[in-house]
Amino acid sequence: MSHIYDVEVGGKQLIIETGRLATQANGSITVAIGETVVLVTAVANPGPREDIDFFPLTIDFEERLYAVGKIPGAFMRREGRPSTDAVLAGRMTDRALRPLFPKGFRNDVQIIVTVLSADMEHDPDVLGTIGASAALSISNIPFEGPVSAVLVGHVNGEYVLYPTYSQLQESQLDLVVSSTREKVIMVEAGAQGVSEAIFLEAVRLAHEANQKLIEVQDGMVREIGKPKMEIKTKAVDPAVEAAVAEYFAGRDADILSAVTDERQSGMGERVAELKARYADEFSDSALKTAVDSLAKKLLRNSILRDGKRADGRAVDELRPITCDVGILPRTHGTGLFQRGETQVLSVVTLGPMSMQQKLDTLSPAEKKRFMHHYNFPPFSVGEARRLGGTGRREIGHGALGERALEPVIPPESEFPYTIRIVSEVLGSNGSTSQGSICAATMALMDAGVPIKEPVAGVAMGLITGEGDEYKILTDIAGVEDFFGDMDFKVAGTEGGITAVQADFKIHGLTMPQIEEIVGRARTARLVILGKLNEAISVPRKELSRYAPRMYRIQIPREKIGVVIGPGGKMVRSIIEETKCTVDVEDDGSIFVGSTNEENARRAIAIIEGLTREAVVGQTYTGRVTRTVDFGAFVEIMPGKEGLVRIGELADYHVPSVEDVVKVGDEITVMVLEIDNLGRINLSRRAILEGTTPEDLDEEHPGEIPSPMTRRTSTLTPMRSPRPPMQGGQGGFRRGPRPGGGGGPPRGGGGGNRGGPNGGAPRGPRPPMGR
Repeated sequence: MSHIYDVEVGGKQLIIETGRLATQANGSITVAIGETVVLVTAVANPGPREDIDFFPLTIDFEERLYAVGKIPGAFMRREGRPSTDAVLAGRMTDRALRPLFPKGFRNDVQIIVTVLSADMEHDPDVLGTIGASAALSISNIPFEGPVSAVLVGHVNGEYVLYPTYSQLQESQLDLVVSSTREKVIMVEAGAQGVSEAIFLEAVRLAHEANQKLIEVQDGMVREIGKPKMEIKTKAVDPAVEAAVAEYFAGRDADILSAVTDERQSGMGERVAELKARYADEFSDSALKTAVDSLAKKLLRNSILRDGKRADGRAVDELRPITCDVGILPRTHGTGLFQRGETQVLSVVTLGPMSMQQKLDTLSPAEKKRFMHHYNFPPFSVGEARRLGGTGRREIGHGALGERALEPVIPPESEFPYTIRIVSEVLGSNGSTSQGSICAATMALMDAGVPIKEPVAGVAMGLITGEGDEYKILTDIAGVEDFFGDMDFKVAGTEGGITAVQADFKIHGLTMPQIEEIVGRARTARLVILGKLNEAISVPRKELSRYAPRMYRIQIPREKIGVVIGPGGKMVRSIIEETKCTVDVEDDGSIFVGSTNEENARRAIAIIEGLTREAVVGQTYTGRVTRTVDFGAFVEIMPGKEGLVRIGELADYHVPSVEDVVKVGDEITVMVLEIDNLGRINLSRRAILEGTTPEDLDEEHPGEIPSPMTRRTSTLTPMRSPRPPMQGGQGGFRRGPRPGGGGGPPRGGGGGNRGGPNGGAPRGPRPPMGR
């Protein structure tokens, strides 16, 4: 039996339905807003998985291209591996739900979010979180929810709930907040450097809006909810805990010192001691669990009681920071950032606009010119393991850095490059994602990318005690992330926030706690920005000599087809001949890229020649491309030919065209006229006789079309280390036209002319033709 629930939030109508689709799942929900519909299913295995010390939760976000009426472009015409957007949506839902499952629950739980319909206006990501919470709440799966999620924008100074994609394009904020009844349990945001005040007010509004959807889910549980299954957990053997406590009695400092090592080699040695002593009494896993529990207790007590962390820092103290740039010789830009034992090397590569990433997802975006990729090799934590494909964690951390940096990337009109950053984690002991943001900022400036201002990031932690007792930690190390209650990452500039990602192991934070965390994160961020500034304060004025130079020219839109040619033939020939990249935009902008200036000059000259109009009375030097009985065809500009009739080849009688010119010869000619079909009539004789444009006007008053003014292309070399190529308005200019000049004026009207040396008079002109 189908049950439908309507709720209005921020002027948007959400429809939640259950009982109609996927009825064999433990819980099944569809959520719709506008014409975007997602199906969310939750399924749990009946029994726990043995010999694991974590909760096996899997959340898959499935994008179906039929949702937007597309057939996949892959060879098999099927959807392939999840897109980056799908991975990020699944991770976001995971962070909102994972803290609300009971401790010790070890049954496999799988949540699948399938986008059935997408209107290209409403983001389905938040609907997945709402549907997952509702599906879990009405199912028999143990879950301490419900939760809800709200998307918040800030458009023209106003907060907007569940903004459309078009509104997000104008928004200063893209914020998702998940809440329980009392607290905020997940925050994820991208922003254009908004103030902390704007960000906090948006979180508060989202938390309030979430309560409506939580009330709906509470009503669903009362009406159709199932009894929860019993949880089978393994209690820790008190004898093991007692044996471990006795063995390490009086060695608190030793334990704390051991856990500060990210490789946990110190703890491994101590566990080995225990195994040797109690091998016959307790299992290895029981001993390890008991040691971890003891270390966690000691670390948390030290922070709560004494305000001292395992590495000796105060709660608001940053680890030592070192920064460096330009450390690799052939790359376009590099930045090395080290904070404690965390070390990240970021490398920038600049490419032409044709190297943009093409997207085939459910959002309106089709291309992406800025990318940040994050790699976490096993040697960064002293491990040896098989290298595989990019994992979800690496995709997520790369996307977080990309989101933090994107607001300061110059627009395409100012810097027409595709920009790729790769952040290599060389050493890890917490906050590697924020370290990658800092390293990437320096790499961008080292590469000469004119970013608006530097960006830095810091990860904040939390240790909670009994009651309302808690301590906020600045710049958490790996062990504090592992044994702590929160990882609250904040990135931004001196002016404001550009990205936030927060996830918790507890049931959320109150608004006063969030305000305190954001304030302390700003204080730390300003210190880190100062360190970056010491290494490099402004972007370099010159690009690396190994980076391509991009030049921008503008042509009339109606000439785009001329440059591209039939089936792309012309643009391919330009690329092949000049070894440059040529990218043509719909507005007539053309970007030419090359590491060789002469090649770029040649490519631009060809494009200008293709788009330039011949002018009556102007002289050109061109190559004879073919001869016919009645004249010779001359290419006066790339791709543009005119006809020199046999009578116009010389200032004397010419019996045969090939007596004067042959194919491949270069000759200087003057444009006599351009007919209504655009055909060009040329004369070599006019050059020999010294004819001027004024003579043509006198000879044919009212016959010759008005001269077509040459449209000068605008060439803008983008941050070239060398002086820009000379040319009017930035465009290349030819040298002085050969020929022309003085000479006796032409006599007569439109009749036959005799040459100045007594040559034979010409007969009447034949009609122009090819």
